[in-house]
Amino acid sequence: MKSYSIQEINDVLKGTIVGAYSQNITAPEQLEMATATEISFIGNKKYEKYWEASKAGVAVVNDDISIEPGANRAFIKVQNADLAMSQILALFAPPAPVFATAIHPSAVIDPTASIGSGTQIGAGTYIGPKVTIAENVIIYPNVTILDECTIGKNTIIWSGTVVRERCHIGSHCILHPNSTIGADGFGFRPCPERGLVKIPQIGNVILGNGVEIGANSCVDRGKFSSTVLGDGCKIDNLVQIGHNSKLGRFCIMAGHSGLAGSVTLGNGVIIGGSASIKDHATIGDGATVGAGSGVTCDVPAGKVVLGYPAVEARDALKQWAILKRLVNDSKK
Repeated sequence: MKSYSIQEINDVLKGTIVGAYSQNITAPEQLEMATATEISFIGNKKYEKYWEASKAGVAVVNDDISIEPGANRAFIKVQNADLAMSQILALFAPPAPVFATAIHPSAVIDPTASIGSGTQIGAGTYIGPKVTIAENVIIYPNVTILDECTIGKNTIIWSGTVVRERCHIGSHCILHPNSTIGADGFGFRPCPERGLVKIPQIGNVILGNGVEIGANSCVDRGKFSSTVLGDGCKIDNLVQIGHNSKLGRFCIMAGHSGLAGSVTLGNGVIIGGSASIKDHATIGDGATVGAGSGVTCDVPAGKVVLGYPAVEARDALKQWAILKRLVNDSKK
């Protein structure tokens, strides 16, 4: 069981210790559930009121906190408690699953595939012809990587993931369980003789470096060329990214959100949970789409939009206030 003194933790955080605490810290925990030997976090002044009732011995707090830790308790003050939390969680993280052998004997690897040094491949995995896997990749059991794909160094691919043919994954990526990279885009056209005719999807998917794809999410291959996710994009679970969409760097898409075909996201775009973006829409750099919103037209850079259909956030809030007043007036 891992444990650290408050000084050992602060050596990592480079913060300022306020108060006195002599026990070893055994785990991180949320404020209302923490015990006396656990460390918690206060990332916003509005949560100060919960500290007195908490049993946590130590909290990592933003440096603008206005309360005192109290007797036999301590704060570690930092500029950003949320970022500090990620460092502490890394300290206490349990080890990853262990491979008994670097390449399990039940894995099927085509003789034309190239496997980099230090790569580990789990049981039941299939690696197709002309696949190139760089060094120090971890592929957990029952992954499928089809013909002519490339996987960059230090990428982790969890069980059940399928990477379809000719797709390219960058370095330091994480593909969570049952994600699908390169499924056919949704393309059909009415035909008097045959009902619906399938449009062949002959492109691929390109993921940049440091991309993370959540469990059960799907990135469809391009109809003509490539569906592209730029460096550092983070995609939550159960997300759909349609064919030929282009995402800039460091975009975030929360769970159950979706892009139709040929959507363009600039750099640093945030898409809230369950939001949907119509085909061929462009979302500018740094824009935010609120949860549950439906975007039917382009969104300028830096704007925040809400609602269905989505409009600028201030306008949406005004509309909702007017509707609320109308409903209340109708009840009088």
